[in-house]
Amino acid sequence: MGGVGKTTLLKKINNYFLATDHNFEVVIWVVVSKSASIEKVQEVIRNKLQIPDETWQSRRSKDDKAMEIWKVLKTKKFVLLLDDIWERLDLIQVGVSLQDNQNKSKIIFTTRSEDLCHQMKAQKRIRVECLAPDEALALFQEDVGEETLNSHPDVRKLAKVAAEECKGLPLSLITIGRALASAKTLARWEQAIKELRNFPAKISGMEDELFHRLKFSYDSLQGDTIKSCFLYCSIFLEDCEISINKLVELWIGEGFLAEAGDIYEARVLGRKLIQDLKLACLLEPLETQEYCVKMHDVIRDMALWISSEFGKEKNKVLVYDHAGLFEAQEAARWKEAQRLSLWNTSFEEIREIDQTPIQCPNLQTFLIRKCKDLHEFPTGFFLFMPAIRVLDLSGASSITELPVEIYNLVTLEYLKLSHTKISNLSGELKNLRQLRCLLLDNMYSLRKIPLQIISNLPLLQWFSAFAGDNVLFDGGSALLEELQSLEHMSDISINLYSDHSINILKDSHKLQRCIRRLCLNACKDLTSLKLSPLSLRRMKHLESLFVKNCLQLEVVEIKVGKERSLQGWFHSLHEACIWRCPKLLNLTWLMYAESLEYLNVQNCESMEELVSSDEEFEENISLFSRLTSLFLINLPRLQSIYSHSLLLPSLETISVIDCMMLRRLPFYPNNTAADRLKKITGNQSWWDGLLWEDETTRHTFSKYFSRWQ
Repeated sequence: MGGVGKTTLLKKINNYFLATDHNFEVVIWVVVSKSASIEKVQEVIRNKLQIPDETWQSRRSKDDKAMEIWKVLKTKKFVLLLDDIWERLDLIQVGVSLQDNQNKSKIIFTTRSEDLCHQMKAQKRIRVECLAPDEALALFQEDVGEETLNSHPDVRKLAKVAAEECKGLPLSLITIGRALASAKTLARWEQAIKELRNFPAKISGMEDELFHRLKFSYDSLQGDTIKSCFLYCSIFLEDCEISINKLVELWIGEGFLAEAGDIYEARVLGRKLIQDLKLACLLEPLETQEYCVKMHDVIRDMALWISSEFGKEKNKVLVYDHAGLFEAQEAARWKEAQRLSLWNTSFEEIREIDQTPIQCPNLQTFLIRKCKDLHEFPTGFFLFMPAIRVLDLSGASSITELPVEIYNLVTLEYLKLSHTKISNLSGELKNLRQLRCLLLDNMYSLRKIPLQIISNLPLLQWFSAFAGDNVLFDGGSALLEELQSLEHMSDISINLYSDHSINILKDSHKLQRCIRRLCLNACKDLTSLKLSPLSLRRMKHLESLFVKNCLQLEVVEIKVGKERSLQGWFHSLHEACIWRCPKLLNLTWLMYAESLEYLNVQNCESMEELVSSDEEFEENISLFSRLTSLFLINLPRLQSIYSHSLLLPSLETISVIDCMMLRRLPFYPNNTAADRLKKITGNQSWWDGLLWEDETTRHTFSKYFSRWQ
């Protein structure tokens, strides 16, 4: 049964091996899940076995890779932990065998199917039962919290009743317990118990029994907005690591966050909703990926069940992964779909079905993900999608042309072509007059954005053409003027390539208020960049600043005048990259970037100090207090990061490559930098020649150093 704790128990076994001495040589953890393939399992195992890339890549077939894994494992005593198996997994094809198991290796797997245990020829089966009443109540009360339990003498009695309705299922106990953590009135508890009892299991089986109870957590979400956002997550694959930024981006495109005042407030609202969903145990954080979430497969199944009107409209949301041959009846399901996502799929098989384009009269959302083998769409593929509003082709990274039918999808509000190899955009793009969001990032094959197209999209709010080559006329001047003319424009990410375009930005209050990501690239006549405090305050949404290939740039200067307060300057700047500016002397202006998290400086041959000392800030040990990553690469004259020691309490990674004149790192003696630090990378000779405040400081940081290869 889903949510009963199988994965939790397997993780405890894995963690036990990690934390204690044992006589196994290797412990391998693999999440299999529904969409498992032999290749996926083999890849995880080979990474754990540290089979060299060159050896692995020379093994072309699954059988060759299986033989390579078998050759390594036959010499080892191992434990293989396989989580969440849905179909029989042929371990011989993977390369794992326990025949003649002289070294007493072990394989442990979890599944919801007892029949699959027989298919896998398990020698011992352990059924994970639901919790006993006392254990269930203890778990439930832990998630409700003592403050709520003590809010009224009768709450504990009602909590016991509510826990009994969960039938001892841990996942249900946790999600419903947390949903009631803020319920401090008897009326709220009584209503909750009434709602739980209104959905008893009518049909024997996991789905109905679990979904009806887990749906209470969904019903407890406050408002339609968060409910819509939650259900939307089911369009991602099972076990998918979902980027928080990309998820919120899609919510904006769908219009879920329209209640926010603008796109920037929508992002804040979106991140808050993700936090709320994590607290409700409907989304899970990832320990290794701070900026990603995932949805438990049982919760995802429940979301799909709700989205399909409780199973009545099963084709309403369709998600395909590694889809093989599309049968005609499968394509016919698309006629009923409102949301559709394709993962790891090509369209070769679709082309063979029928020359008639697929009709999708109800389709509103179409996402392409990880379809690198998709080179083109069948002719007329987008011809019959009269209701589509959100189209994301960013996962079709190999397509070179935008199908002409897309220019006639007049209902489109969100179009993302980022990361594709599309080389031309037609002037017919101006037909998409409902478009609110146009995202063209990292399109390195795109030659030009036609003039007078953007200004003919009257509802456009969000335009992004960040990274990529120079696709802008006049170095960006004409496009800036078009963007400035749009009434609803509020979010711009753009590359600028000329002094003139920079001056347009400096003179436009509206553009300054809209800029979120800015790249100054190859501005050949730019020798100095002077910014005023008022301009910086207006650029309050600027998150990323790249300065690249500005070969004559010597100085970036903030004309402070009498005003020296940091308040409101570079308020949102989190990322700064300065590359190939050979005459640039320093980055002292970064002392005003209090929110800076990522700094990457490369190939600035004249730079002698990163931040110069200043009378106002010479005792500013809190400089770079939020910096997590610092990369200094090929700065041959760099002698100082900062002339005074810094606390650097957030720093996790620092790389210093080919900066041989830098003799000191600005760590404060016995400071807090070591609390978060994970890695220092650099040339061995550079590290050996570093000077330290004292031997204790050197010893403290030496354990984080790894030699750059």
